[in-house]
Amino acid sequence: MRGGLGSPLTPEALKDKPDAGLAAVILAGRPGTPMPPWRPFLTEEEAIWLVYWLKQGAPP
Repeated sequence: MRGGLGSPLTPEALKDKPDAGLAAVILAGRPGTPMPPWRPFLTEEEAIWLVYWLKQGAPP
């Protein structure tokens, strides 16, 4: 969760980022990076839940 191929996904790193923008990245991915689009596998509601979960501090 502290980054590796991509940016950290810790609550501290995500706290100032808008939920809708993070959900959009989850669903659409980031072209040119290792972040794939998850839209084929997740609904928008699931992506929003994932953002909430990450911002709360995902369990270890």
